[in-house]
Amino acid sequence: MADSSSLPVTPDLSTLRATLQGLLQFLRKALPISNAHTVDFYTESVWEKLVDLSPETVLEVLKRSMRKAETRHSHARPLVEAGKESGVIDFSKIFCETSQKLVSVEAFALAAKYYSIQNLGICIPFEQLLMALQGNQKQNTGENVKLDEFMNLKKSHEVQAMSELICSVADYYGIKQIIDLGSGKGYLSSYLSLKYGLKVYGIDSSNTNTHGAQERNRKLKKHWSICHTRSKLDVNELALKMAKKKKMQDQIKNKGDIEGVCNNSPANQDMMSASEFLPDFSCSVISNIRKQIENLHVYSRQEENLCFENACSLTDLLPINAIEPTSSSQMPKRKMSEANKERRKTISKSNEAYIYSPLTSFITADSELRDIINDLEDCLMVGLHTCGDLAPNTLRIFASNSEIKGVCSVGCCYHLLSEEFENPHKECTQEKWGFPMCRHLKEEKWYCGRNARMSACLALERVAVGQGLSTESLFYRAVLQDIIKDCYGITKCHQHVGKIYSKSSSFLDYVRKSLKKLGLDESKLPEKTIMDYYDKYKPRMNELEAFNMLKVVLAPCIETLILLDRLCYLKEQENTVWSALVKLFDPVKSPRCYAVIALKQQH
Repeated sequence: MADSSSLPVTPDLSTLRATLQGLLQFLRKALPISNAHTVDFYTESVWEKLVDLSPETVLEVLKRSMRKAETRHSHARPLVEAGKESGVIDFSKIFCETSQKLVSVEAFALAAKYYSIQNLGICIPFEQLLMALQGNQKQNTGENVKLDEFMNLKKSHEVQAMSELICSVADYYGIKQIIDLGSGKGYLSSYLSLKYGLKVYGIDSSNTNTHGAQERNRKLKKHWSICHTRSKLDVNELALKMAKKKKMQDQIKNKGDIEGVCNNSPANQDMMSASEFLPDFSCSVISNIRKQIENLHVYSRQEENLCFENACSLTDLLPINAIEPTSSSQMPKRKMSEANKERRKTISKSNEAYIYSPLTSFITADSELRDIINDLEDCLMVGLHTCGDLAPNTLRIFASNSEIKGVCSVGCCYHLLSEEFENPHKECTQEKWGFPMCRHLKEEKWYCGRNARMSACLALERVAVGQGLSTESLFYRAVLQDIIKDCYGITKCHQHVGKIYSKSSSFLDYVRKSLKKLGLDESKLPEKTIMDYYDKYKPRMNELEAFNMLKVVLAPCIETLILLDRLCYLKEQENTVWSALVKLFDPVKSPRCYAVIALKQQH
């Protein structure tokens, strides 16, 4: 393993805490916006309580801010403007000190942008980390296969990027075992196993996901087999062509007989089998031919030297159980030599660990991995879009298990995180919570609130859309809530209407269907009453649109807080020698694009 000092320099714990403190100061003022529920927007007069500006002003400023953000020189520098680089933002320019209402959209947008991950300077570029991990070593490129035949473009992008990073970390440590928590449908696990030859245990709490992952892995193996068969035929075809060319050159050189060339014309040569030519070639010649074929690498892990040293097919080099058997029509019409059979058996034994094993188990912070994985060894723990508390629990398991040398976690579903201080008066036996994790936020007894965590899941590109139909669906629901309050005396409705908006032809139809689903008598409301509510609030629809845009602008700050909490927790662990946030995915393709990564010292 290379020295950890060769890895990119990351902010230390004191620097992260200082950054965290500034972010908390901003969020203390801004969180009421994120925690306001759009369902109660009109019933609780949310706009009047939190914003001291017209919706037209807010919309104009935010859209102008978006246009500036698309230009090259648009980095937010609110500290320079408001604090003369003192590190203190003048919050009186953003929120009224008396009413706590928002008074400056410009300052609000600048502060929100400043406290997002990409502008805080705490994130390591993916390419920089890869270069540091790989160093001067030859990269294990693995197999080349088109993932879009099995996954959508988003998932394909995520799986390829994360697999490349995981393989680089595995090579860095000399590790072959991977534990994929929350493996779901098994896309990442299958890809790591088949492309890079890693031994992967995919653990998911759902039996349905586990069985589905097994079936998808079977299909992927079959596809892999077909790819190898085609690749082998391509190699043999090239070998045959070069053999024919060499045969003709030798005959011309040795015999000097033009008639001999005629007798071996292309028309006659086409009738000759490969076996008539291939004996004239040494294994090394065919090996060189194979090396000229782009993207034909089979389990080319450097330490095992699985190169094309002999004239054997691609499938001969694979472990016997690594691919599904194909039909006789897909295989070349020749018998496998005894030497190749023995080679496959040998490689199969040495690579029998190169498998993907889907397992079903509900993982908590206290889960004992040895109770789940019998042959647990030095390994990496990974998670691609692990849901809710599983992401922080992944980090806790990493910190408490000596066998786990590295962790790479991309979380999601922040609204499902448990928060220790959200309901302080509620009795609960839970000891380990999803948020907060680090000491600083625990000392502050900080909590975000479910609505704020929900807003952290908002994709940033929604701002550019201008909300469109999404705003109308929110508008329908907010007006419906006012109808329920006035006409049925229900001030808080905890039931979900669901996706009725997409099934409704009009606001009237929406209200009728929603009331029926909620178990309320819709017949008591005449059409005129329903439409009167619509006409009352329709002119104020832009308030809801502007407010929702404010929530979207603030969303990256809440995600920053959650990720900073996890990074600080890892920095606090004595057995962690390197940890960082890495921008792993293209945010346009995958909005949840940041990975929390940590490594231990290798002994």
